[in-house]
Amino acid sequence: MSTPVDELKTAVIIEDDAEIRHILTEVLESAGFSTISVGNGIDGVRAVLTYQPLLATVDVNMPGIDGFEAARRIRAAQSDTYIIMLTGLNDEADVVAGLGAGADDYLLKPFRPRELRARVEALLRRTRGDTTVPVSVTSAPPQALTESSFPAARPTTSAPAASTDATAAALPAASAAVHADDASAADGWMAHRDLLLHAENRLVTIDGEDLDLTRTEFDLLATLLESKRRVRSKADLTLVLRGESYVTSYFVGDADKRAVEAHMTNLRRKLGDNPTSPRYIETVRGVGYRLTSELA
Repeated sequence: MSTPVDELKTAVIIEDDAEIRHILTEVLESAGFSTISVGNGIDGVRAVLTYQPLLATVDVNMPGIDGFEAARRIRAAQSDTYIIMLTGLNDEADVVAGLGAGADDYLLKPFRPRELRARVEALLRRTRGDTTVPVSVTSAPPQALTESSFPAARPTTSAPAASTDATAAALPAASAAVHADDASAADGWMAHRDLLLHAENRLVTIDGEDLDLTRTEFDLLATLLESKRRVRSKADLTLVLRGESYVTSYFVGDADKRAVEAHMTNLRRKLGDNPTSPRYIETVRGVGYRLTSELA
């Protein structure tokens, strides 16, 4: 008998406060998740690598390693779980640090359960490139797991998909054939200069070399490539990341715009792009971002 879809929806809760763990468990189970709760960063990283969850919530201040380091280790293992950082620190530098460590979103404590649920639903509306299983947030949750129920982490971490070699072997030919003015003819590839992006396969290359982006960085880059020279504002990009790009009634605050700035800084760093003399993405001051001109 096939495995029910809902049994595949797992969330890891990394939080040292037992009361907050309880609240997170209730909210996530009401959204249809099976949960694994742990009380420190080291066990949290191990649980994520063991269960490969769809979602992980990560507290910033924890014993052992803090949430920033936990997120970095999760991303270093090439896990693509959605990460929501929970923090009582509302300084801009702390928000930027969390996003820079690999978090997809952040939530300040104390938080309202309905706001957390809304953030989770917004993340789940975004494209998940490694699965074809539909995501539902309304079904009844499977039985929860506790922090004592997960085994020791496997000695190996996740690796790139087996098809990577075959894809990389085909890239030189694709790269030679693709130009910015005829990218639509490249079987799903979008191009800007020597940058190639395949939205369906979630692949990015620069001059034939694979680029490792977080889901948020990929979505930002794909949006800019689709928009070409049309400027996308920070508020517009915030709604795109929430999956609400066609909705105009949602509030976008200064913190949301700073989050986009932080993600864009990380994306540019990985692209090797200098904001003062950009090759791929330029800032339109007071407005937002767009692709650079095709001309060198």
